[in-house]
Amino acid sequence: MSSTDSLDSPAVALVHGRKVPTGLYIDGTWRPTGATFTVADPAEGTAVAEVADATGEHALEALDAATRAQEDWGAWAPRARAELFHTAHQLLQDRAEDFAAVMTAESGKPLAESRAEFGLSIGFFRWYAEQIGHLHGTYAHGSPGGYRIVATHQPVGPCLLITPWNFPLLMSARKAGAALAAGCTAVMKSAQETPLTGALFVQTLHDAGFPPGVVNLLHTTTSAAISDAVLGDARLRKVSFTGSTGVGSHLLGKAANNIVNASMELGGDGPFIVLDDADVDLAVEQAVVCKFRNAGQACVAANRIILHEAIAEEFTEKFVAQVRKLRVGNGFSDGVDVGPIISERQRDRVGELVAAFRQQGGEILAGGEPVDGPGYFFEPTVVRMDTRDHTLCGEELFAPLATLYTVGSVRQAIEFANDTHYGLAAYVFTRDLNRAVAVSEKLDFGMVGVNRGIMADPAAPFGGVKSSGLGREGGHDGIYEFLEPKYLALTIDETEAIGV
Repeated sequence: MSSTDSLDSPAVALVHGRKVPTGLYIDGTWRPTGATFTVADPAEGTAVAEVADATGEHALEALDAATRAQEDWGAWAPRARAELFHTAHQLLQDRAEDFAAVMTAESGKPLAESRAEFGLSIGFFRWYAEQIGHLHGTYAHGSPGGYRIVATHQPVGPCLLITPWNFPLLMSARKAGAALAAGCTAVMKSAQETPLTGALFVQTLHDAGFPPGVVNLLHTTTSAAISDAVLGDARLRKVSFTGSTGVGSHLLGKAANNIVNASMELGGDGPFIVLDDADVDLAVEQAVVCKFRNAGQACVAANRIILHEAIAEEFTEKFVAQVRKLRVGNGFSDGVDVGPIISERQRDRVGELVAAFRQQGGEILAGGEPVDGPGYFFEPTVVRMDTRDHTLCGEELFAPLATLYTVGSVRQAIEFANDTHYGLAAYVFTRDLNRAVAVSEKLDFGMVGVNRGIMADPAAPFGGVKSSGLGREGGHDGIYEFLEPKYLALTIDETEAIGV
């Protein structure tokens, strides 16, 4: 079934031949609003669609719907909920090319990257479908005797799920998949830059048969109005956010007022460490992917490439040669490796970063300039820094900008890697298993990739420490972020039950 066959939305946009609803999805129906905003194609700088612009009042209506649906949805039998998930998973699979086209149209990423994101996204959705029937409690004797300890789990309740623009389907499937699988209802807020992917995702859940109110979707140009309204309502019991550390900190403050359960996946400053015994060719290959995937606009991207002096020259020569081969262009064009920056403002910020690195003594080895023409493109850029004592050292770049640093020992590499307030993802390249484990354990990060630059997996717990966030998405932990433990103390009188 194609997404173009089943839409019942009163307002749709035609995006590369695919019909996508443009309203708000509240209580099982698509609704227009009195105001709209433009979704732009960052590769062309042109309009893709006009979508409904939600207010705080719309957000409370969505929470009303989620609250009404919570009791019934939370009481669904695990098998029934799992079967609904599998139906949705099959519909998602049937619409693979629709999702890839819409993602590329509104985010600019190359079509190959959109297809890869789709594959990972439905992998997470299927993972949660399979977890539904495997949420087990415990049974034990009370310590002094006379009662039993029964521990189980129950849905935390209505959730606010806030997704970013850089991986619009992955974040929707990872957050909503876990929340809905746990028996929670959800109010989803899309990113202003990429609302259409979220709309196609929610339409697919609608077509699969998810009941009204279980999932709701808002688009908006005033994110604070939405989050303030919903977080200010005591009926909300969970917020899950992916985005910048600054916004995450603000949301945590708002959540504290009503003691709302919170999961935060925030910024990163990923050190990419290449030790003296590393397979340099492998490290170069993985560094290119880890740094320039999605034009560097990823929280887990290699932010500081830290090279042992014994291999620094070889790595640098080979890495720069590969970066210079990367083709920049429209994501729908064949052979494109790097798409546009998401907006003109963000593209200008990349230029400011490059200028700042130059001012700090950085040597530009490749790129360094915006690309002429329509859209918001910037050359894949490599900067070599001779000092680690500069103000940009711990800043998340979020750009197609690789910075190279040299260290003289393994200990220096670890110390420099940990010298940041972030703690999301780190990477280590070495041929020595003993060294790989020892170094990884010393790195103060939630995730460490050993001899690989991509490590997202539905079966793995994704998340960070320090200013990179709270909680985990995926793995055996992800669904429990949306469940509360519940303890029953059950009195047992054996004498009365079976006699003396």
